[in-house]
Amino acid sequence: MASKTAVRTLVTAVKRPSPSTSAAACRCQRVATAQSSRQFSDAARPSPLSSNTKRYRPSISPHSRLVVKQTPPAARTIFIQTEDTPNADALKFRPNHDILPDGFPSSFLEYLSPRSTLAPPHPSPLAAQLLNVDGVTSVFYGKDYITVTKDSSTPWAHVKPEVFSLISETVTSGQPIVNTVENKTGEDGQGSSSSEAEATYAPEDEEVVGMIQELLETRIRPAIQEDGGDIEFRGFHEGQVMLKLRGACRTCDSSTVTLKNGIESMLMHYIEEVKGVQQVMDQEEEVAMKEFAKFEEKLRAQKGADAAPSTVGKGTLDTAEA
Repeated sequence: MASKTAVRTLVTAVKRPSPSTSAAACRCQRVATAQSSRQFSDAARPSPLSSNTKRYRPSISPHSRLVVKQTPPAARTIFIQTEDTPNADALKFRPNHDILPDGFPSSFLEYLSPRSTLAPPHPSPLAAQLLNVDGVTSVFYGKDYITVTKDSSTPWAHVKPEVFSLISETVTSGQPIVNTVENKTGEDGQGSSSSEAEATYAPEDEEVVGMIQELLETRIRPAIQEDGGDIEFRGFHEGQVMLKLRGACRTCDSSTVTLKNGIESMLMHYIEEVKGVQQVMDQEEEVAMKEFAKFEEKLRAQKGADAAPSTVGKGTLDTAEA
């Protein structure tokens, strides 16, 4: 009995800890330990997406923006082909560019003096520059070629480089080769096929003239244009066809042969009304021919009758006497 009473007294004296009290004490202790080890800062906490440099969101910086560069237009290239003509003093220059624009009222233009390059209706800055080249006497424009004629005393080695340079510069720059201005005087400053509208012939010969013009256009003109020239129909009188040669054919020594053996023979073969062909010269050309003939005669008088001719070619005194 005494022992049971002693045990009961001991149990009462030593009480077991309450479960709720011990759990609260443990939680307080863990919180205190965690607070003592943490350090707080006012700095903003990094986002998990941006805490690593590899996780940055893509953005376009000013230096990495796509810049579209405008490439300048490619330089225009030009190829100029030269062709010989039956006239040793005339060369045909054919650039890969039209000389006369589409719809031009004439099939050719011819400039015989610096004044003609400024006169209406078709002045040409390029022709003015070409006539300023030493030795150049005339400039002829076809549809897609330029015929340059020089005097016989100037070699082509001195003329060709400047002609090449002027044509290349004009074509590559895009400047117009031929301008059109109002013609108030009514006189053509340049030789052109527009003068064919002023051809003279009798009204009863209109049918014959039509056949002549058709033959000139389809058979004769293309062949002459290949030689760097052209031809004009000036009239038809008493069976004679009046024609004028242009370009390289105008000063060619074989122009008379071309008229008689080539053109005249063809016209007489196809058109029985044609009896012959005559070459027409402008007033300025006739005056120049007469003055040149006087000059030749004076030289021969000074040198003597047995002296060799100073010049040889069409229109000279020696050719006229032959």
